[in-house]
Amino acid sequence: MTNPAGSPARSANWNLPNAITVVRIVLAPVFFWMLLADNGDDGWLRWAAAAVFIIGISTDWVDGHIARSRGLVTDLGKILDPIADKLLTSGALVCLSILGELPWWVTAIIVVREVGITVWRLVELGRGNVVPASSGGKLKTLVQSVAISFALVPLWTVFGDWIHWLNAILMTAAVVLTLWSGLLYVRDAVRLARSGDVGA
Repeated sequence: MTNPAGSPARSANWNLPNAITVVRIVLAPVFFWMLLADNGDDGWLRWAAAAVFIIGISTDWVDGHIARSRGLVTDLGKILDPIADKLLTSGALVCLSILGELPWWVTAIIVVREVGITVWRLVELGRGNVVPASSGGKLKTLVQSVAISFALVPLWTVFGDWIHWLNAILMTAAVVLTLWSGLLYVRDAVRLARSGDVGA
């Protein structure tokens, strides 16, 4: 559909995909409370917290699919979607470090990268440049989500301590991809600045 000027009509900001994203943001503090309330006891609250995280992070694919398939992609969604992802993943890492289950340096690397890129996106948005998630960023988010999910679900209580080795491998992959995708964004920022489009 087009507007009177003949250009494609823009989807309303408040649509189903963006509503799902907002729900994901609202779920974040519920998840944080459950995880910290369990206090590392691996009880039902830990399992429930893991379930909330997995359900919440899985909706990233759902809202993205709906937005693309129904032509409901909006600038607001491009900003809210990565913010929702970063809130869940970064918050989960901080909670795991508080519980003593994840080294703080791992959390620091990932959180600093996530916050830095989000701030840059918001600055560029203010200049009229919308920066969507890159392919590297999407892969990073997927691996982070898998690594954090395994770290949250207390599978070691069922399968034994070898699960901790698997968790370490997955988290290492997440850190590597976090650094790699961060460098790609730095490259894009430099190119954007040199192009003269910033502030246009």
